[in-house]
Amino acid sequence: MEQYAFDLHLHSCLSPCGGEDNTPANLAGMCALAGLDVVALTDHNTCGNCAAFCEAAGRYGLLALPGMELTCAEEAHVVCLFPGLPEAAAFSGLVREKLPPLKNNPAVFGPQIYMDGQDRVLGEEDAFLAGASSIGIYEAAALARAYGGAAWPAHIDRSSFSLLANLGFWDPAMGFSVAEVSKNCPPDLFRRPDLRGIPHFDGSDAHYLDQIVDAHQYMALPERSPEAVLAWLRAGCPGAGGIS
Repeated sequence: MEQYAFDLHLHSCLSPCGGEDNTPANLAGMCALAGLDVVALTDHNTCGNCAAFCEAAGRYGLLALPGMELTCAEEAHVVCLFPGLPEAAAFSGLVREKLPPLKNNPAVFGPQIYMDGQDRVLGEEDAFLAGASSIGIYEAAALARAYGGAAWPAHIDRSSFSLLANLGFWDPAMGFSVAEVSKNCPPDLFRRPDLRGIPHFDGSDAHYLDQIVDAHQYMALPERSPEAVLAWLRAGCPGAGGIS
């Protein structure tokens, strides 16, 4: 087994409220400088910049997985990762059909910019990616698995857009094997009866380049591949280093 530093919750300039400097190549370069080995792009309700990010990350020797931060019907965020771009694109297409028929307001949420792996602008998304999909949180984990992926609730310690804030409890019936917290998570959170024994790690949720966190947590993998990362997540993070 080898240990790999990771951050599985990153945003590009395609995300609403994402920094325009968070281009796929800039993001990949900053991840490399932070000492990360395994990374994932998880823009809000879309996988549209994943191909560009995976290409850019490959130039820095990073293993990059395509993903999404899905906003469920309950307005709780769930991170979904996939083994490859075809699965991510198919899932993204499904989510697009489940979003409200609203347009983005760039003056409020900023432009939602598509780019290629060389940071050339390809266009702008006009759909309201900040909205909630009609996919329920009890559906999310099984739906991600149906596309070969894995899913977990994002930043559960936060006061908004989180499983605990919006539903109030962790229910095993949701099908999640791990949880994500923020760097400022209260140290006693996992003393709650419903959270005892739940494996958890943190994600930077970086919407700006200066929010990318230096390497500090590690996954133990038998091989460096998307399939190994997904298997590690589904198994509850065995052999993890630097993780609560």
